[in-house]
Amino acid sequence: MSVAPSGPIMTNRELIGSYDSYEEAQEVVDYLSDHGFAVRGTLIVGTGLHSLERVLARMTHLRAAGWGAAGGAWFGFLIGLFLAIFSTTVAAGLPLVLWGLLWGAVAGAIFGVISHAMLRGRRDFISESALVADRYEVLVESEHAAQAHELLRGMTG
Repeated sequence: MSVAPSGPIMTNRELIGSYDSYEEAQEVVDYLSDHGFAVRGTLIVGTGLHSLERVLARMTHLRAAGWGAAGGAWFGFLIGLFLAIFSTTVAAGLPLVLWGLLWGAVAGAIFGVISHAMLRGRRDFISESALVADRYEVLVESEHAAQAHELLRGMTG
């Protein structure tokens, strides 16, 4: 079941097309823009929204240590870089950056393993989340709808 969008932002807007993918809706808006249509105020509205979580892998202590080390290395690198700014020479600053990177990775790995162990197996997987829609509707301001429909008649495939 598809519910029509409503609310203050939807007033004075007219539906000019409904599409299966965001890319198709985006292509329509791009086409209108390329042909001189005033796209300001145009909306691409996802309808039938669903939360999608894709499981990528099992989280292990080793993987937790690796992710922690990577994050810690970045943080340590940035701290080392910050401290190196106050060095008198590049040769004096380089060891600060490298030590920051190393100790950040070590601390991050330890923190990653401890954090994973504290979960006690409640979430032993890595995933990515996304919000997806069944349809994507393109709406334009009502006073420009006729012009949009006219331009879209010339759009090919």
